[in-house]
Amino acid sequence: MDMNDLLHRYFGTFDLAEVDPRSIDAGVDRMLVDFGLEQDRGRRFALWSMLFMLGAAPDLDVAFEDEADREAARNLMDLMAASTEP
Repeated sequence: MDMNDLLHRYFGTFDLAEVDPRSIDAGVDRMLVDFGLEQDRGRRFALWSMLFMLGAAPDLDVAFEDEADREAARNLMDLMAASTEP
């Protein structure tokens, strides 16, 4: 699942800066519903990643049953934190 596809699917654009804040909230709500229903591990991880970037991701112990998925999410979180350090 491509992040641009997720942006377009949930927010109707490829540029999140163009989206009204109320529309972001609505898109996040739809993403959370889809995340809860998604069975494919890769798609679940992609949805969780986008939710993480938007500050709305569920906690790892709730989001992922598999320890490997939780570890991958921790790695993403570490990479994102390192990319914002001066």
